[in-house]
Amino acid sequence: MKLPALASPQRLLSRLFESLSPQLALLMVATGLGGAGCSSTGSGGSEKFASALTFHASFDHGVNADFGKGDLRLMNAPSLDKRAEATPGLPAGGEVQLAEGVGRFGNALRFVRKSPLMFYQAQGNFTYRTNLWSGTVSFWLSVDPAADLAMSFCDPIQITPRSWNDAAFFVEFEKRTNEIPFRLGVYPDFKVWNPQNRKWEDLPAAEKPLVTVPPPTPFGRGRWTHVAFTFENFNSGRPDGVATVYLNGQPAATIPARTQTFTWDLQQTLVMLGVGYLGLWDELALFNRALTPAEIAELYALPQGVAGLHR
Repeated sequence: MKLPALASPQRLLSRLFESLSPQLALLMVATGLGGAGCSSTGSGGSEKFASALTFHASFDHGVNADFGKGDLRLMNAPSLDKRAEATPGLPAGGEVQLAEGVGRFGNALRFVRKSPLMFYQAQGNFTYRTNLWSGTVSFWLSVDPAADLAMSFCDPIQITPRSWNDAAFFVEFEKRTNEIPFRLGVYPDFKVWNPQNRKWEDLPAAEKPLVTVPPPTPFGRGRWTHVAFTFENFNSGRPDGVATVYLNGQPAATIPARTQTFTWDLQQTLVMLGVGYLGLWDELALFNRALTPAEIAELYALPQGVAGLHR
């Protein structure tokens, strides 16, 4: 009789490690027990995902990014359609300010009123692949959605070459009279997720490419909330693309497996910050693979923030 193959000790430890709470996972990393459990990412605590970092803007030395492989300048433009009119730096009207000493680490951006489009260029900074694409986006927010945000939608981050509903990533608050849902939106090419161009209200919930985080959420004025999302198996040509949003190091909601085809022209793709947002914004970091749940927990707990990964 042929016996079933047993999983390797490394694979078993990996499954155990990723099932732990962030606190226990961090303890294992700190004591060296987690190295074998994350064999796919190497060893040595945060060193194992430092090599995946492609971009970091701390705002501690100004508004331009600290680290990246493309244009590091923060730009502002009247709108996405008028990106050709973009100029470097903060808008002249003072809608966005560099707030010294109030960030999660050091300085932060403060969005004080509706602002022009604020963005970094994706080319060279955000890895894109036409097959088997994955990545991670990480940042911190300090905001009281009920008191600070205006009625309507606001996207603390949006990444796309075209539109919010066409090959785009975003997280959003939707402030209503009675609630403020927080969501992750991961929209493949429009013709992929809505080939018949149906009205939004006619689409079944399972076909809509976004997910709402169950309340309550940890956002609030005077405290910082870590937001990260990962995506994997994109542009595979199969219905196996998955995206997960994390809050304060813990998984909060997942868009389950579906076909995730993103057609990007990187020269046109923007990493936009604070679209309709009012509040503090800090520590943008981009990674070229999907970090594991244990790595997200460790990223959340870094004592010096992302700067410690590339100094």
